[in-house]
Amino acid sequence: MKQTIAFGNILLKDMRNYYLKPPNISWGIIFPFAWMLMMFVKTKSAFHIEEVFSGIVAMSILFGTTSMLSVTITFERKSRSFERLLLAPLRIELLILAKITGAILFGIFNSIIPVLFSVLYFKAVVTNWTLLVTGIILLSIISTLLGLFISVSAKEVFEAQTYSNFFRFPMIFLCGLFIPVAALPVLIQPFSYLLPVTYGVDILKYSITGDNALSIVLDLTLVIMFCFILFYSSLFFIKRKWII
Repeated sequence: MKQTIAFGNILLKDMRNYYLKPPNISWGIIFPFAWMLMMFVKTKSAFHIEEVFSGIVAMSILFGTTSMLSVTITFERKSRSFERLLLAPLRIELLILAKITGAILFGIFNSIIPVLFSVLYFKAVVTNWTLLVTGIILLSIISTLLGLFISVSAKEVFEAQTYSNFFRFPMIFLCGLFIPVAALPVLIQPFSYLLPVTYGVDILKYSITGDNALSIVLDLTLVIMFCFILFYSSLFFIKRKWII
């Protein structure tokens, strides 16, 4: 019971203190929304909405979650409040889960805007709503864990944002967001399959259009596997670098 109360209090504190920080607003909401408007305007003359729907949703999640973690983790580390949390009678695994849950919820919230805009305004057809919701949740988790893994090495917010951008912008072109992995040069394709976001995007594409590059079972399995790998890898580095 005490563990649950501590988990909830940490989550609420992060939501209250960090959700409206400038980096979250700019990178987590405005940038994906601006890109979404650009692609939607382009859609009227050059694309079908289904071709960009999954990419816009995935990018909103990716930028929202990683921006959220960049703020929360680096602020906590700089102010040394993370060290104070370590003194609480709370397992380190549960503490990290409490820190990342806010970003996961932030990513899910970010996905609602493009989904509603695409379905209600552009009349986009979703083939499988259950799988779409599942894909959004899994992509929010994997993007959050990527942000956690990247932010572990940063000491300042601008450092975390820089590290995040180093990975985020290549992912736009390598993960099948707008360019199918099969259309990339053969030498680059192996790098795409090393990125966990690739499989999350494939789930979204299948849920919207019914088309996917890989087996949906394989996509789900690999995303879950990457979640465990990133979580415990981040936990290892946190214990090694932050806990003396």
